[in-house]
Amino acid sequence: MNKTMRSLALSAAFPWWALPALAQDAPDAQASRPADEAPERTRSLGVVTVTGGQPTSLPTQIPTTIEGVTREEIETRINATDSEDALKYLPSLLVRKRYIGDYNHAILSTRASGTGNSARSAVYADGILLSNYLGNGIANGTNYAPRWGLVTPEEIERVDVMYGPFSAAYPGNSAGAVVDYVTRMPSQLEAHVKMGYQSQPNDLYNTHKTFNSWQTSASLGSRSGDWAWFIDVSRGDSQSQPLTFTTATVASGTPGRAGTPVVGFVPGLNTTNTPWYILGTGTQYHAVQDHAKLKLAYDFSPTVTATYTLGWWQNSSEGRPETYLSNAAGQPVYSGPINILGRSFTLAPTAFPLTNDAQTHYMHGLSVKSNTKGEWDWEVAASLYDYSKDQQRAPTVALPLAAFGGAGTLQDQGGATGWNTLAAKGTWRPQGIAGAHIVDFGVERDTYKLGILKTNAIGNWLTGPSGTLVSNVGGNTETVAAWAQDSWSFAPKWKAVLGLRWEDWQASNGFTATATNTLPYAPRSESDASPKAALAYQWTPDTVLKGSLGRAVRYPTVGELYGATTGGALSFINDPFLKPEKSWTSELTAEKDLGNGLARATLFHETTQDALYNQLIPNTSISRVQNIEKVRTTGFELSYTGQDVWMRGLDMGASLTYANSKIVENPLFPASVGKWQPRVPQWRSTVYATYKPDAHWAITAAARYSGRQYSTLDNSDVNGFAYFGASKYFTVDLRVRYQIDRQWSAAFGIDNANNYQYWNFHPYPQRTYSAELRFDL
Repeated sequence: MNKTMRSLALSAAFPWWALPALAQDAPDAQASRPADEAPERTRSLGVVTVTGGQPTSLPTQIPTTIEGVTREEIETRINATDSEDALKYLPSLLVRKRYIGDYNHAILSTRASGTGNSARSAVYADGILLSNYLGNGIANGTNYAPRWGLVTPEEIERVDVMYGPFSAAYPGNSAGAVVDYVTRMPSQLEAHVKMGYQSQPNDLYNTHKTFNSWQTSASLGSRSGDWAWFIDVSRGDSQSQPLTFTTATVASGTPGRAGTPVVGFVPGLNTTNTPWYILGTGTQYHAVQDHAKLKLAYDFSPTVTATYTLGWWQNSSEGRPETYLSNAAGQPVYSGPINILGRSFTLAPTAFPLTNDAQTHYMHGLSVKSNTKGEWDWEVAASLYDYSKDQQRAPTVALPLAAFGGAGTLQDQGGATGWNTLAAKGTWRPQGIAGAHIVDFGVERDTYKLGILKTNAIGNWLTGPSGTLVSNVGGNTETVAAWAQDSWSFAPKWKAVLGLRWEDWQASNGFTATATNTLPYAPRSESDASPKAALAYQWTPDTVLKGSLGRAVRYPTVGELYGATTGGALSFINDPFLKPEKSWTSELTAEKDLGNGLARATLFHETTQDALYNQLIPNTSISRVQNIEKVRTTGFELSYTGQDVWMRGLDMGASLTYANSKIVENPLFPASVGKWQPRVPQWRSTVYATYKPDAHWAITAAARYSGRQYSTLDNSDVNGFAYFGASKYFTVDLRVRYQIDRQWSAAFGIDNANNYQYWNFHPYPQRTYSAELRFDL
């Protein structure tokens, strides 16, 4: 088998359920295998068994859908500026990335979960949790997107995605998907340097500007005896397009001559096709981000290895507005009474908001594991994510004074927010029992602590210390779990997997406080069992059939329970009595090896009771979280990847997903019954083609499509092409990469080359040009 087909085996939709060979049976690649050495593939029951190369931390022996992309494919095919870009062309996935370095809204969407449900997917890097289960989506003046910034594209060795909650090894947050980033750990000296530049000419409403970004990164690693090490550092300096807008519906104005006559406003229609005026922009970020990662590995023996990871990430960003309004003298207007075409409106002092964010986060991960390939193997792992510093400052006075100081607020999560995990896992390969068994089992404990203190800044919002209290919220959640699953090859063409996960969840120390009142909440607890089952059958030598069934319990996050905030552009109402959402998910799959390609067809179904949603209250800037009694999704997914298709050097891939996702019961909001689940499109697809005429050139064209979708439970937002809307889209990406010599390479790309203007509450980037230069030792 050639190297090309070995790479294809890793990246395509194929039965990965011999993954014990990845996680336990393979030699520890982080200690013993060169990063660029391709793994081998053997076939049994249509299974891809990896006997070398970087191991994934994804579960073992699960006959379900797993897709992936390798380092080589990312470098060749994708204009990757952030780690989440690696997922761009995988089936049914969308990351709501609004700009380069988007640290607070880049949420993962999956088959039956939208971009408002970050707590319904699980993202890991080398088995360390990156998903932020302190909250769900965007709420209470903070964000709960995965911590993508703790991984850079340059350190990725491979990314694997498991669709659905079919492994007992993962919590109910895996209902949508489990993403695992496997990063580099070299076995000999290697060094890498990359420089990238992006430029986005933007033309929307009365904004006509070009927004540019830079990234630089460097990494160095090697191995000496029993020690291996890797260091990765990077800096990004990015400017986003305007992301929010100041608006006023025409009907909200009072007929008459009151107020300062202004010009510059842009008439339009909001998401319900109600006439409104766009008065200016609200947030245009300039963000500077730094990242550093240290990985150490030590072999205690040929079969026992310890690995330590330290990650550091800092962000300094400024969100700045721009008014479109000017008075008769041509001076900009930011606040106060105004008059537009004979109607008067009053602009609040914060109508054009400013924000300054400053964050410093740390990540620690430590694991010790054995790899005997014998009857027993084990692993003990712990991780810690610490909000060492996390502040947001905002003025409460109007521009132009606000640009220089004045009154404002300080929201601080530093030192009071974060999470930690502790897990022990084992694998038992019993001998002398009928049929081949591999039993995986484990116990784990995850804890989350949230503390959001909002005060009035003393003196100057830009630099002033904390003053009088605006709000203070916080609390804790903890989940203790035990799980086991048995993979049983009970006949030559059959394999079954049975698993069970038991979880005990507790919420405690919850409170919300304002300057005049403190409300404590009683502790809560709940225990649940989540069974899993899967079956695979080798129908023909090149075709395998498989089915999976799993229950997932997603407990309310500490932010949903206790994280109420007031003031600022948005406010959030918490609910300490929320029920956990409980899902049953199933899929049936046929997979076929086409020789030079792999094809998959999957039917999937999910029913979720008490689904958790955060929604804006109509005609307000206040959101609240609530349970939706039942949501049902049924659909299918088609996937294909191939190499040397029709001609030598042409690689192709495509996917198509259909999802009928409806709210079927919701007595608290009857108008939502029968409506589409928010942010889950009915149709979506991806397609790419990469042509490599020789060893130097790689030319890629890719396209993504998503059908219409809604953001509200009652689907009243019928106009997706507006601020607050969620629109359909069709985008085309281009990339040309040239390998100059063994060490130097360059690439040029265009994302959204057709310049499609589309929305997901915020506007997505318009046509963006990119260039990069890379050195590899």
